[in-house]
Amino acid sequence: MAKQQTVKYTIQQNGNVTAEIYGAVGDQCLKITESVEDELGNVLTREFTPAFYETEPVEDYVHDSEGC
Repeated sequence: MAKQQTVKYTIQQNGNVTAEIYGAVGDQCLKITESVEDELGNVLTREFTPAFYETEPVEDYVHDSEGC
């Protein structure tokens, strides 16, 4: 089952927008915010949390040859 992903946007008084993404691993955060970033304009900086450097867990598949 997919993990819930949440995006928190903060609009500062100077017009800068920050986004915090929760529940995403790897580059999912970039894909989630891509359309909003395209509408807002240039991205000035990016700060990645440790979750950016994680990978999604891969479920092991064990094939039981009995009963085939």
